[in-house]
Amino acid sequence: MASLSPSDSLDLPVSAGRQYRVAVVGNPNTGKTTLFNALTGLSQHTGNYPGVTVESALGEFREDRDRFLVVDLPGTYSLAARAPDEMIAVSVLLGRGKGVAQPDVIVCVVDATNLDRNLYLATQVIDIGLPLVIALSMTDLADKQG
Repeated sequence: MASLSPSDSLDLPVSAGRQYRVAVVGNPNTGKTTLFNALTGLSQHTGNYPGVTVESALGEFREDRDRFLVVDLPGTYSLAARAPDEMIAVSVLLGRGKGVAQPDVIVCVVDATNLDRNLYLATQVIDIGLPLVIALSMTDLADKQG
């Protein structure tokens, strides 16, 4: 497990299969790190308040012969970020900064209990033009709210 700054590279040696760089992004406190932990088997700290993830975390998992390098990005409300932790997320998504490879796919975690706020970032991420997975979180709470 390592921290990631905008100048770090996401490239790792490829073994027998293909390698994919996956960025997990979303608003603060939407379940990004919980998804990251489930995918990678790691135990990054989670909390029920914004700002728990203030730097990126790297992990990986394998499926058959393919390797997936996953980066858990700090939460951000938009791609027009101003805070340093949010700027790391934007730099990774856009492939900007020294040695930062743009991800092959983006997973945007969207909180089902607050779709309006979360879909604002999702629409910005769509505009990047990379393959995108929308991961709907907190559906159990949304069901209870009706």
